Amino acid sequence: MSANYLDVAIEAALEAGKILREEYALPPDIHYKGDVDLVTQADRRSERAIVARLSRFFPEHTIAAEEGTGHERSTEFRWHVDPLDGTTNFAHKYPCFAVSIALAQNGVVLAGVVYNPIYDELFAAARGEGATLNSEKISVSKVSTLSTSLLCTGFPVHKRLANPNIHYYYDFTLRSHGVRRDGSAALDLASVAAGRFDGFWEFGLKPWDIAAGMLLVTEAGGAISDFHGNAYLLGGPVVLATNSVIHEEMRETALAISQRDPNAPLGVPLQPIPK
Repeated sequence: MSANYLDVAIEAALEAGKILREEYALPPDIHYKGDVDLVTQADRRSERAIVARLSRFFPEHTIAAEEGTGHERSTEFRWHVDPLDGTTNFAHKYPCFAVSIALAQNGVVLAGVVYNPIYDELFAAARGEGATLNSEKISVSKVSTLSTSLLCTGFPVHKRLANPNIHYYYDFTLRSHGVRRDGSAALDLASVAAGRFDGFWEFGLKPWDIAAGMLLVTEAGGAISDFHGNAYLLGGPVVLATNSVIHEEMRETALAISQRDPNAPLGVPLQPIPK
């Protein structure tokens, strides 16, 4: 049954991706949700196409979509749809954005797709069946230490001053090969699943930002938790996703940073940085 869910999600992602490519070639049609949070015509067209296809195949399912065109139906099955994860990148013609679609049953993700239409990379996973990139099996990296890892994270577009992530960014940058901030949580997680990144952390993600990506990571052999090591639940305040090998080292570092005074100045590391 999960294969059928995944097939429909793939079809919807490819249809939405075609729309995004069309819109990408046009001058951006940008509007704002609040002061700095962008929404484009591409977001809206992509979401309408996805919601229409999912509703046609699964009319009894709830669809939670970022731009609000979904609907409440089933209490058991819920689709999490981000029609354009990386809208700011899209608006600035930076080709790092994706369609993200996932189905959860009572909070457990069954199937997920992340599709970058510019590079035509389709990441897909069904629970218990592994993860793929363009139909080829993928797996997380084997990097064994934080000091030799390449990490990724993201920052919110609003309430930046209230977000503590700059402290984590500082420490993890010094303790690793580097930290990338590409502006799409879905693609960050897909890249962890594919072994391109070794670890990812972020705060305040919505279920549609992360549902598909978290399944990709776990099906590719990675690990996901919060900073205390508890299972991550959709909509949780903080997520840590890794190749599993560096998970404890990264988690312990993140937990220590979380216990530091958030007003402490940057430049005072928790402990000596590996040379």
